[in-house]
Amino acid sequence: MDTRLLQTFAALARTESFTGAAAELRLAQSTVTVQVKALEKALGTRLFDRLARGALLTEAGRRLLGVAEEVLEAESRLFAAATEDGPVSGTVVVGAGETQCSAHLPGVIAALRSLHPEVEVHLEPCGTTSAVEGLRAGRLDCALLLEEQVDFPGVTAERIAGQPLVLVCAPGHPLAAREGPVTWHELARENFFLHEQGCSYSDWLAERLQAVAGVRPRLTRFGSIEAARSCVAAGLGLTILPRANVIEALRDGRLTAVRGPSLPDVSVHLARHRRRLPSRAARAVASQVVQHFQQESEDRAAAATKEGHGARPRVTA
Repeated sequence: MDTRLLQTFAALARTESFTGAAAELRLAQSTVTVQVKALEKALGTRLFDRLARGALLTEAGRRLLGVAEEVLEAESRLFAAATEDGPVSGTVVVGAGETQCSAHLPGVIAALRSLHPEVEVHLEPCGTTSAVEGLRAGRLDCALLLEEQVDFPGVTAERIAGQPLVLVCAPGHPLAAREGPVTWHELARENFFLHEQGCSYSDWLAERLQAVAGVRPRLTRFGSIEAARSCVAAGLGLTILPRANVIEALRDGRLTAVRGPSLPDVSVHLARHRRRLPSRAARAVASQVVQHFQQESEDRAAAATKEGHGARPRVTA
């Protein structure tokens, strides 16, 4: 049996749409129809009910989908085993939010080019929802998710790091000169420029500010962290970002850390498809990602220890 028929079967089961499956597989819709009919004929059973709202798995289709995925996984293992010798090569597609794409993944790619020059990494900026969909559809080999908990069907994830968050404002902002910590009540009276909804740490801060009684916080959301950061640098308000995304601006004085309430670290999870066997190239990328965050954590701990021996510790987050 041609396993491409099983790939089409799985894609149609995920998307519940002949049009969606065709787009995912980069095939003509008529080809998807022909392949599904061919598989149904070969198996002697109808796999989908064709309804106005889409293609839905029949009872037989639900029963056979898991077996089909096991066959595809076995095929993936077969090809992986055949290429275990020789240099690591191939294309790996990584999904990640803008904060990770701008602050961390360039360093990962630079290191990989030195270690494995035949590995090509493609970055796909995306939020958690799009990343999970991409993993399930097979468009992404792995993804970095900034979430406290990752529990999605078909996806496995491991926490690989915690990223410290920092409240920042422009050096000329009134809160920049405060010697004592700012309270939540005071913060709730400020203007905030935050990353778009769905960003875990921005959503957390927005909920915390909105929980302050008697104050209505002024929140502006942007699809780009650079837009939010630029508004803050212009003195228009505050924002919250992982420290890695503002470290250079803090060092050169374009932004200032605000002393305020304790902020939680945001967790970084490395996510993959639960049943998909990663290629050698994908394993090399994942290994370098983990190493990058481990090194960053060690460097941050060393810097904190060094500051602790100074006369006056510098507040960074």
